[in-house]
Amino acid sequence: MTKKNDLKRPSRKEAEDAISTLLLWAGEDPQREGLVDTPARVATAYEDWFSGYGQDPVRFLTRTFEEVEGYDEMIVLRDIKFESHCEHHMAPIIGVAHVGYLPSNKVVGISKLARVVDTFARRFQVQEKLTAQIANCIEEVLKPRGVGVVIDASHQCMTTRGIHKPGVSMVTSQMLGAFRKDARTRAEFLNMIGKNV
Repeated sequence: MTKKNDLKRPSRKEAEDAISTLLLWAGEDPQREGLVDTPARVATAYEDWFSGYGQDPVRFLTRTFEEVEGYDEMIVLRDIKFESHCEHHMAPIIGVAHVGYLPSNKVVGISKLARVVDTFARRFQVQEKLTAQIANCIEEVLKPRGVGVVIDASHQCMTTRGIHKPGVSMVTSQMLGAFRKDARTRAEFLNMIGKNV
């Protein structure tokens, strides 16, 4: 299996040429006035949509705070909006992530939790993997007593093509440590994010 780092990244021109080829394949004329700048626009959009490949989520969690007066209760950041793309159809995944953890002896700035979500979301994904990556990263870096991640998202590969079922969302969760072992902790987290059990 080829590692990501072993792959040669195409040039910007090669990427734009590939987009022109897709336009031709779809039955369009890439030289038509309305499409002449589309390959460049799409390449620029890809730089934004997939900026997560150039970011290290661990870096966001390394600056922590220990002066919290002994606070050791659950910390939850709800409704973190994100956009991702399905790795099977390259179609958008749009949803919200809820992240919670039980600190051991340090906490992290709340914006950093949102940055971790964005970093993993801005890569080609499947929702199950995205959920696990966020939880595992927080567990590995912060070493909390427990982590919970719930994602609720709509997949355009299902709503705008194939089975055409708009209004459907998928919910995934990853519970680690106390969130997995202790039913009361898990229930408290789910209640805090509005997923009553």
